[in-house]
Amino acid sequence: MRIVFMGTPDFAVASLDALVQANFDVVAVVTAPDKPAGRGQKLNESAVKKYAVEKGIPVLQPEKLKNPEFIEALKSYQADLQVVVAFRMLPEIVWQMPAKGTINLHGSLLPQYRGAAPINHVIINGEKESGVTTFFLKQEIDTGDIIMSESVAIGDDETAGELHDKLMVIGAKLIVKTLHAIAENKVTEQPQPQSDDLKHAPKIFKEDCKIDWNNSSQTIHNLIRGLSPYPTAFTLLNDKTLKIFKAELEDKESAIVAGGFLTDGKTFLKFATKDGFIKLLDIQYEGKKRMLIEDFLRGMRL
Repeated sequence: MRIVFMGTPDFAVASLDALVQANFDVVAVVTAPDKPAGRGQKLNESAVKKYAVEKGIPVLQPEKLKNPEFIEALKSYQADLQVVVAFRMLPEIVWQMPAKGTINLHGSLLPQYRGAAPINHVIINGEKESGVTTFFLKQEIDTGDIIMSESVAIGDDETAGELHDKLMVIGAKLIVKTLHAIAENKVTEQPQPQSDDLKHAPKIFKEDCKIDWNNSSQTIHNLIRGLSPYPTAFTLLNDKTLKIFKAELEDKESAIVAGGFLTDGKTFLKFATKDGFIKLLDIQYEGKKRMLIEDFLRGMRL
């Protein structure tokens, strides 16, 4: 099979590398255009582009996926199948192009957690299990027929970053397994059940990251885990932003108002919730680098 791979971040590189290592014929890669970054506004290449260039795979970087020049270039590779991992929404003219269709790897156990941020939301909601799913693309986002899935347990203190790295590895293996099944015509697709009870995973905005200390300790702990290391849960301390990467629950009853804090000025800083405390472990104060709480308190008087 001639394969065109579409993806942008490191999460996608693992799947692309797995296909190359498994000797699949990846004839081209489609990824995001280079973007200016940093003080010098130097053009930054996507992780997928860097990998493709290193392996000598042709790269397409369209600004618009309906651009006629891009469509013609994509057609010229005569792909039998397109594989999408962590890319943007495709127009129908693109995903319908190959004879064997276009498959996508999604970072959840579909049909649950359709959307842009499944890894974050599954932890924010306190789930104990997640996984990856391969499916054939169709018009509505993340609703195509399921090919295969693989589940994984989520630890009580696991962060979105840690789950991301687990799913990246598991997902790469599932992509290879899925393509072998497609190549051998051994795929039995399962339509996704439709239900009003499904949980969704929409894009996360800054206002979603601000901690409401009136919530329960468990809810806040899940939010911190689910947004770590990015985009990161935060609160205000002395009118400055305090990002929290890691914290732990403390069940002690609180005599202070939710949002108030206690500290010994040396080893701990904990905020009161409606039913206990959240003890901060790994933070970043506005204008400073990320650090452990002991280091922060050493140079800060609260």
